Amino acid sequence: MAKNLVIVESPSKATTIQKFLGKNYEVIASNGHVRDLPKSTMGIDIENDFEPKYITIRGKGELLAKLRRAVSKADKIYLATDPDREGEAISWHLSIALKLEDKKAYRITFNEITKTAVKNAIKNARDIDMNLVDAQQARRVLDRMVGYKISPLLWAKVKRGLSAGRVQSVALRIICDREEEINNFIPVEYWTLMGNFKVKGAKELLEADFYGTLDEKMELNSEDEVNKVIKEIGDSEFSVTDIKVTTRHKKPPLPFTTSTLQQEASKALNFTTQKTMREAQVLYEGVKIKGKGTMGLITYLRTDSTRISDEAKKAAADYIADKFGEKYLGTETAVKAKNGKKIQDAHEAIRPTYVDLAPAEIKEYLTRDQFRLYQLIWKRFVASQMAEAVSETKTVKIDNDKYRFTASDTKNIFAGYLDVYQMEEDKEVKNKKRLSKVLDKGVSLKCDDFDKKQHFTSPPPHFTEASLVKTLEELGIGRPSTYAPTIITIISRHYIAREKKNLYITELGEVVNNIMKAEFPSIVDVDFTATVEGLLDGVELGEINWKTIIENFYPDLDSAVKKAEEELEHVELKYEESDEVCEKCGRNMVIKYGPYGKFLACPGFPDCKNTKPYFEKTDVLCPKCGGEIVIKKTKNGRRFYGCINFPDCDFVSWQKPANVRCEKCGGYMVEKGKKLVCMNEKCEHVILKKEENKDQ
Repeated sequence: MAKNLVIVESPSKATTIQKFLGKNYEVIASNGHVRDLPKSTMGIDIENDFEPKYITIRGKGELLAKLRRAVSKADKIYLATDPDREGEAISWHLSIALKLEDKKAYRITFNEITKTAVKNAIKNARDIDMNLVDAQQARRVLDRMVGYKISPLLWAKVKRGLSAGRVQSVALRIICDREEEINNFIPVEYWTLMGNFKVKGAKELLEADFYGTLDEKMELNSEDEVNKVIKEIGDSEFSVTDIKVTTRHKKPPLPFTTSTLQQEASKALNFTTQKTMREAQVLYEGVKIKGKGTMGLITYLRTDSTRISDEAKKAAADYIADKFGEKYLGTETAVKAKNGKKIQDAHEAIRPTYVDLAPAEIKEYLTRDQFRLYQLIWKRFVASQMAEAVSETKTVKIDNDKYRFTASDTKNIFAGYLDVYQMEEDKEVKNKKRLSKVLDKGVSLKCDDFDKKQHFTSPPPHFTEASLVKTLEELGIGRPSTYAPTIITIISRHYIAREKKNLYITELGEVVNNIMKAEFPSIVDVDFTATVEGLLDGVELGEINWKTIIENFYPDLDSAVKKAEEELEHVELKYEESDEVCEKCGRNMVIKYGPYGKFLACPGFPDCKNTKPYFEKTDVLCPKCGGEIVIKKTKNGRRFYGCINFPDCDFVSWQKPANVRCEKCGGYMVEKGKKLVCMNEKCEHVILKKEENKDQ
């Protein structure tokens, strides 16, 4: 019997799908794109209707030959690349490279790699959707034009190795604007006042917050204002004038989209966007489970839809009813995209492919990070299908003849989805119990003491990867597949630096952003970039011809580049000076960037060509010799900690050493999550780390 050929993108996906389809099918991976624009030139024929000049990617010749042999033997060919614009474009490139015009070639898509989904996809095979292909072509050509027209200008005017991008330059501007907002922020003083009230018949004091007068809320802007209130209150009598009990129903969170997964994985697991997508890709393509073979554990990871299939809803309902009881079942609610934004509703949200495959059951077959991410996705999905959490809040008003204080208590009535999943904001420390059981309306109270505190308003926080992704999504910039690559690019170009999750602008990033704002304002304009994304959506829907977008975009870009080439002066960058002294000439060495990251170089080049490795310091002292512990990397890029005095001191550790000694044996301790662990195998004493400043 003639074989059917299925072409997918990755070898691991091929292994998983081959198991489902059996001997009559051959599944081969294309290893991503097989054709692309050339690297050496822009690859777009400006004079010939902006026609892209695609070439075979270097190194793919042998693979294409293998695919052509498989095509010649196959009765039917199924192109099973990812279910998005880029996947559609890869299928289109394959059809051209393999000359499938006269073959029985079909496009199939599935949002999860399960036997049912793959077989249903084959039953519902279709033609390649050229609207999706053209939307991807338009994005690729726009990005290529911006990169290949502006990047050489940056090389000439600033330094080689820089780049500009249609989305990355806007992301850089957003971070720069936030940095400017932080730098220009002027703190405003304000005060809070809490009263400790004595209730007749109760031993404990009642803590209540100052509200204001009986008629309106009152701001306290100085200590004088606070002292005036305290003086006027004196030893006057207060009474409970109102007790209000409200019930709050908290809806479960929606299942993950790409953006919300990246945000929550950053907050809950401390993952970068890149790491989240890398681990999720493995879970999607398949993991080998004993007794079950290779299984895809989650649905497609690039999506902005929160939709869930009817089959998945039913499976979740059955699981919840069985494990938790009928009262935990959620009710159906309509979900709409925010701000009327188009969502790729052909996709589902990110969810487990088999809800009854609980994380604990497959933990031994996953790496630690795969398990943590799968558990996050699984819990979020199950919670999204569960009942609301119900709480009751009791609020009291405590008044004298002029001023009002308020206090409240909240208690859970029904945990609902919170029994399975809590977002990071749900885990915030709850208020301690503040209301006396004997408190009733009309009860008299006396203020025993006051607690006044000075505060200052805080500037907006620095962006983290999570908050940047959220902002990009809210502004309509980029799409699920572009968030992580955009952030990776601006970090790798050294436009921004990442420290303790926060993103900081570098001098280089500031220079590039200033040039882009001055010379190419439309490229870094948030509204313009969001409009382009909307136009690309129009191409996908068949409402706009993709070349019309290019025709309208290119002339303005070309004239702006020519103007900048003539008028923009050369920018001289000053390198960051270190405290390392060059042992050859005595100058303070500067930090430079090379292909493999930072290194130290003598500023006296070319007279002095001395260079040294640059090691990031940790402010931790070596437990062996007292030297400084620095962060190093293996040849494979794995991070470890070593003494700066190497080779005289050979101390190394995979975990970060702590600046404290074990209180039991005196051995050195290392950080492991929220704990400090003694590295003496005979001791292994564990203590909890002190909480770090959460504003950092």
